[in-house]
Amino acid sequence: MKENSGTNEVHAGKKWRNGIAAYTQPRVLQVLALGFSSGLPLLLTYSTLQAWLATVGVRRATLGAIALVGTSYSFKFVWAPLIDRVPPPIPLGRRRGWGVTIQLLLIAAILALGSCDPKHNLSRMAILAVVVAFLSASQDIVIDAWRVESLNKDQQAPGAAMIQSGYRIGMLAAGAGALFIAASAGWFTAYATMAALIGVGLLVFLFGPEPQVSSRTSDDRGSGWHVIAHAFNTAVIGPFRDFMHRPLWPLILIAIFGYKMGEAMAGVMSTPLYISLKFSLPEIATASKIFGFFSIVTGALIGGVVTTKLGIRRALILCGILQSIGNLFFVLQAMGGHRIGYLALCVTAENLTGAMAGTALITWLSSLCSPAFTATQFALLSSLASLSRTVVASSGGALSEKIGWVPFFILTSVIGLPAILLIAWIGPRDNISQKGVQQAV
Repeated sequence: MKENSGTNEVHAGKKWRNGIAAYTQPRVLQVLALGFSSGLPLLLTYSTLQAWLATVGVRRATLGAIALVGTSYSFKFVWAPLIDRVPPPIPLGRRRGWGVTIQLLLIAAILALGSCDPKHNLSRMAILAVVVAFLSASQDIVIDAWRVESLNKDQQAPGAAMIQSGYRIGMLAAGAGALFIAASAGWFTAYATMAALIGVGLLVFLFGPEPQVSSRTSDDRGSGWHVIAHAFNTAVIGPFRDFMHRPLWPLILIAIFGYKMGEAMAGVMSTPLYISLKFSLPEIATASKIFGFFSIVTGALIGGVVTTKLGIRRALILCGILQSIGNLFFVLQAMGGHRIGYLALCVTAENLTGAMAGTALITWLSSLCSPAFTATQFALLSSLASLSRTVVASSGGALSEKIGWVPFFILTSVIGLPAILLIAWIGPRDNISQKGVQQAV
C-alpha cells in the first residue's frame, strides 16, 4: 500500500510540474501576447474615453451614451462566418492574414481617435470610436480561432488561462496606463502608446505559425452570396433553432439579459461620478484600475469556489444579491464626496461582487450550450448578456442627470432583482459538472 501511495504521489507531482511547465511553452506564451492585444482597445472606447471627455466638460448624457460604442462586441457572431470563410486581403494564411489586416487597421483607427479634439471633433470621435470597437471585436474573432486551432489538447487549458490573463493586463494598460500617460503627456500620447502596444499581437501574427487545419474558405461551397447565406444559417440560425427547443427559453433569455443590468448601469457611470467628485486622473487610475484589477481576479476565483460548492442556481442567486449590494457602495461614495478611502472601498466592492456574479453567469451560460453548438451558442448568449451594458446602460447618463447620483445608484441596486427571482424559479437545480467549473474559472 505504501509503495502504491508513493507511486501515486510521484505521478501527481509530475502532473503538477507538467501543468506549470505548459505556461512556458512558446505557443502558449504567444497566446498571452494575443490576449494582451485583445484587451487593449476595449477601454479606449469605454471608460478611458469617458474620462477624456469628462475632463473637457462633455455632458453626462453623452458620457453614458458612449456605452453604445461597444455594440460591436455583442454582434460579432454575425460577421464571424465571413472572417472564418472568406480569404484575407493579405496572403499570410487564413488566420494570420486576417489578423495582420485587422490589427493594422486597428492601429490606424486608434491613432486617428487619439488625434481628435473633443471640443471641436466630437462627432468624428464618435465615428472613430465605433470603428475601433468594430475592429477590436473582429480581432477577437481571429485571436480566438488562432488559439483554439494552434494549441494541442494539453495546451488548451493553459491557453485559456493565458488569453484571460493577457486580456486583463491589456485592460490595465489601456485603463490605468493610459490615464497616467494622459495626465503627464496628453491624450494623443496616451492613445499613440496604446496603438503601438497593439504591435505585441501583430508580431505573433507576422512571425508565428499558421494553424495547420483544413481551409474552409469560400471555395469550399461555391462562391458569392450562397456562401454567405449558408454560413449565416449554420452559425446563427441553427443554434437559435436548437436553443428554442428548451422549455421556458424566453424566460431564460430575459433572466440572462437582466442579471448584470444593474451592475452595467452603475459601471457605465462610475468614472463620471469620480470626475464629478473632483478625483484626479492619477487617483482614479490607482484606485479604480490597479486596485480594481486585483479585486476582479479575486472575485472571479471566489465566484468559482461558490459555484462549485453551491451549484449554479444558488450561486447565481447569492452572487446576484451580493452584486446588488455592491452597487450601494456607489451611494456611499456619492454622499461621502472626495474621500480616497471611500473610493477604494467602492471600487473593491463593485469589482469583487461583479466578478463573482460574472463567474456564476458564465458557468450557467456554459451549461446551457448544446454539444453541437457550444461555441456559437455561448457567443450568442454572452452577446445577449452584454446587451444590457451597451444598450440599456447607455441611458445611465441621462437618467442620473435627471434624478441625481444617489437615487440613480439605488435604482441600479434593485433593477436586477427580477432576473434573480426568475433564476430562482427556472434556474438549474443540479450541481455543475467539473467541465462547467473549469469554464467558469
